[in-house]
Amino acid sequence: MALWIAARDPRTPLAAKLVAGAVAAYALSPIDLIPDFIPVLGYLDDLLIVPFGIWVSVRLIPAPLLAEFRAAASDRSRPTSRAAAAVVVGLWLLSAVLVGVWIWRAATLR
Repeated sequence: MALWIAARDPRTPLAAKLVAGAVAAYALSPIDLIPDFIPVLGYLDDLLIVPFGIWVSVRLIPAPLLAEFRAAASDRSRPTSRAAAAVVVGLWLLSAVLVGVWIWRAATLR
């Protein structure tokens, strides 16, 4: 939550805003880049991408601002990102189409 607030605050440096916004949108999105039902890989993104993004974001945000954002985060409810969900769904649909075309071409070459 603190990263979500940081991404929207004008006092946050631009690099921190971009990283924090991307991490918060991905972490709060109901859809994962790699679905959790895929063995090992499904949880790998949650175990590596999100903590690394949080670590980078925290390093980029000045400490006094981060303390303020953490205090504000304890008073808010969890937001959702429909835009991030739409991007991830779009990527999955594009991937499905590309795999379908690849399978179709492989099947028609025989």
